[in-house]
Amino acid sequence: MDDQPSPEHRRPDGVTDETVEAVGKLSAALDHVEDARGHLYAFHRLMGSAESTLEEAEELVRKAGHDDIADAMDRDVLGQNPLPGMWSFQMVDEFDDGFYARAKGLHQRALDELMNGQRHVFEAEMKELRRTRGREGHEAKPADVEGDPEYDG
Repeated sequence: MDDQPSPEHRRPDGVTDETVEAVGKLSAALDHVEDARGHLYAFHRLMGSAESTLEEAEELVRKAGHDDIADAMDRDVLGQNPLPGMWSFQMVDEFDDGFYARAKGLHQRALDELMNGQRHVFEAEMKELRRTRGREGHEAKPADVEGDPEYDG
């Protein structure tokens, strides 16, 4: 046990505190974009379920003898675009191929050009400041945990 962060999380030689902080902030921003993407995918799944359930509801409303309401559901809701010209799968595609791809690519470029490809250096350094060396539960990396058959030889 060397009780140090993994090499892939160590600051490359010559990288300043300012650069580590800036790339850390960029990574945090990308985390928010990833969360937003997850919500967009959840919206997509919910809209698909809503469409199927609306179809079932339209059929039941019609069977109950309320053709005027069923006709309105069929005409005004079923098959409608949630946004102009787009179903939710198209929203996902536009987001993934547009903003998401650009943000992810810029983040990777910053990691490659500024941090030698090292990820989470800011977080690894924060962990080093806050953990207590030698204390259980404060190990530097998974390989330092005793009793884990995946890491113990």
